[in-house]
Amino acid sequence: MISLALTYALGCFGLALLFNLVRLLQGPSIADRILALDTMVINMIALVVLYGIRGGATMTFEAALLFAMTGFVSTVAYAKFVLRGNIIE
Repeated sequence: MISLALTYALGCFGLALLFNLVRLLQGPSIADRILALDTMVINMIALVVLYGIRGGATMTFEAALLFAMTGFVSTVAYAKFVLRGNIIE
């Protein structure tokens, strides 16, 4: 039963990642594109964790944590660039 649930969850997060890619490519504003990129990072973290659960590897959880920290910093940097025009003051 858990294998079926993991397969379904992987498919749902993969589909969500595809929808985020569409929003990233045709977003009407830069804010929509930044939010789509941030949501893509969250979906990728979920996919990495699900693959870790499926394969039984503990190293994928550490990779997901590093990916989350990098995604957070990049989202803050993009938002700061949009608001002020530069990242480093």
